[in-house]
Amino acid sequence: MIETNLLTGKHVSLRAIEPEDLEILYTLENDTNIWDISSIHVPYSRYTLKQFIAKGTHDIYTDRQLRLMIESVEDGTVAGIVDLIEFNPYHHRAEIGIVLARDYRKQGIGTEVLQLIERYAVRYLQLKQIYAYVSSRNEASVKLFQKAGYQPTATLKQWIYQDKEYIDVIFYQKIF
Repeated sequence: MIETNLLTGKHVSLRAIEPEDLEILYTLENDTNIWDISSIHVPYSRYTLKQFIAKGTHDIYTDRQLRLMIESVEDGTVAGIVDLIEFNPYHHRAEIGIVLARDYRKQGIGTEVLQLIERYAVRYLQLKQIYAYVSSRNEASVKLFQKAGYQPTATLKQWIYQDKEYIDVIFYQKIF
């Protein structure tokens, strides 16, 4: 079977950011309910996001990161964002982050996104591993990464501060 598009699955496809994505980026980046799982805790302006879209190189080798939009195959709506960050071409590794819009959570889309980005990362970036930092309280992400074959290789004790207490973070790795 010939692969027609490495970044397209049964339910979603991954694509580059377009100027038309400004509003969904604005909504996702400024959703304070997910700030606890990221290292960003300040709102982004539309102007800043517009500059990111317009002026960024969007080249993983230049920026050391890649942001792709997760798009529904069925109707073309944006379901979320997947990031490869801390890209290290010498050591052949990158950190992954996935954010899904509320309406697309708990439908198996995260699993499909991981499969798509892993195929791309191994084939085109020659990555040896992808890793993620996951809050021990983020049950959905813990299940996602374990189901996808990521191994918990370390626990970072009291790593993040959330709801007035310190929470452990699990370091997951998938080695190809």
